[in-house]
Amino acid sequence: MTPDYQRIDELVKNATEILIVQADNPDADSLGSALALEQVIGDLGSKPLLYCAVDIPGYLHYLPGWDRVERELPSNFDASIIVDTSTLTLLEKLVTSNGIRQLAAKPCVVLDHHQTVSNDISFASITVCDPHRSSTGELIYDIATALHWPMSVSCKQHLMNAILGDTQGLSNSLATSKTYRIMADMIDSGVDRSRLEESRRAFGKMPQSIYRYKAELIKRTEFYVDGRLALVSIPQSEINDYSPLYNPAPLIQNDMLQTEGVGIGIVLKIYNDGHVTGAIRANPTFSVAAELAEHFGGGGHAYASGFKVKDSRSFEDIKMECIQQATELLSKVGK
Repeated sequence: MTPDYQRIDELVKNATEILIVQADNPDADSLGSALALEQVIGDLGSKPLLYCAVDIPGYLHYLPGWDRVERELPSNFDASIIVDTSTLTLLEKLVTSNGIRQLAAKPCVVLDHHQTVSNDISFASITVCDPHRSSTGELIYDIATALHWPMSVSCKQHLMNAILGDTQGLSNSLATSKTYRIMADMIDSGVDRSRLEESRRAFGKMPQSIYRYKAELIKRTEFYVDGRLALVSIPQSEINDYSPLYNPAPLIQNDMLQTEGVGIGIVLKIYNDGHVTGAIRANPTFSVAAELAEHFGGGGHAYASGFKVKDSRSFEDIKMECIQQATELLSKVGK
């Protein structure tokens, strides 16, 4: 057991109310990790509070408990745990609202598995960032096991969903032999993986309007670097119209990566205030997503990452820089 784990144990057991924070881009790993911690903390006798500055996207509503995540930062809590990010860049709404001061004024734990990021959370009391873990969910499983924290079957279901989310269903190289052993242990303890998959598929069904919109995105997809880079741009109007029903990035990126020859799929969103976000996904032999995001001040892991650009550059300039940087990275891998 590491000293950091012992300090986390002390912090959790000494706090009455613990805020569990997700970044501004929640995904299956962050939500699954948050919901698992909610159960663990409750079973340990403290009160868990779930927070995310944005709405939980509809495609994640297959995770029971998503509707307990609040968008309003609570005024009373004794400590916080930030999951699945170790950079303030992905907590921008907390920063701009000065809510980050509330977190900084109290003990804070950061649990993450992404590679080194810029603009780290310097005020954190404890930071455990292990890039050798497949996901934050796997890291939490390891911490809970080492500290003998209670993990119910439903808690492990959340952790399994977290692991499956970041490993693309155990299909990428983030999943190690230890990941498979953890999955087996959770199945042995009663987690039904097939049921989790059925639930995910049921909530993944799309309205007809989204089905037709997906066809538009496919038509608009551009290919670069001899077909190894797929890219599509989403304007603010489409974000407004379609995001409440289905996030355009996960709607199209799996199809991008299923296209012959494609190594990286990028979805660029263009907002009216001038800022641009990028969601990057990579196939297993093209493990450069994190490097591409880091070039723009973002972060993530080798197969899933993101960035946000807020400066005076035009969208076309940002897009061209993204293509150029991706070209350089792709020239080194996956040939």
